[in-house]
Amino acid sequence: MIRPAGRGRRLLKAVGYGLLFAVPVTVLAFVVREKFLPVIELDERLIIAATDITRDNPWLKSTLLVWQEITQPKWVYIVASAVCLVLWRRHRELATRCLWAFITLMVSWNLQLVLKEIVRRARPVVSDPVSHAPGYSFPSGHVACAAAIATIMALLLWPVLTPVARRWLVGGLTAYVLLTAVDRVFLGVHYPSDVLAGIIFGAGLGTASYVGYLGWNPHSPDDSPPPEGAAGPESSKGST
Repeated sequence: MIRPAGRGRRLLKAVGYGLLFAVPVTVLAFVVREKFLPVIELDERLIIAATDITRDNPWLKSTLLVWQEITQPKWVYIVASAVCLVLWRRHRELATRCLWAFITLMVSWNLQLVLKEIVRRARPVVSDPVSHAPGYSFPSGHVACAAAIATIMALLLWPVLTPVARRWLVGGLTAYVLLTAVDRVFLGVHYPSDVLAGIIFGAGLGTASYVGYLGWNPHSPDDSPPPEGAAGPESSKGST
């Protein structure tokens, strides 16, 4: 009789996390859709300055174009899905954790596409474009997917890593997200507000989903489990 109450509190907490991240994304979406002048002008100035730097440095342009290709969401999602599969095969006790990660990955990929269609912001227009990209601009799909993947992978792999490996993982994933954000702006295919929204969207979705995953089958109604397998839903079920 106690478990439903604990589950309800934890799921309510997940909703709270979702709203915490959804509010700034919604505000940014409203601002760019309504063309709030101070933000639009700042975006324009920054995108012009960034693309000028890229054009003046051919090595930078080449590096950014390579990064753009290797971080295409389809490739990174294939790698992330493979990680889920390998972890499931090697750690069957984390089966539900792997399932959570895979489902959240697929939701994040599709939800950012839906958000693009809702906002319908045009891509940046510069006089001498560095690169081109199809579709709408807000949020940045590359960055939204990168932030979601980084958050989900960190939470997924946390229980099987040593403390040192955890620090390396978090550092590497953070660098991946930030480099992707810089890449999109300096190639002139996204405004800074697009990449900011992408980071908030991806990290927020991954975090809120994980809190909901823990809340669905809490270890104890009064505990607040850390991101470790021993405190997640698997702990109350044993090995599968």
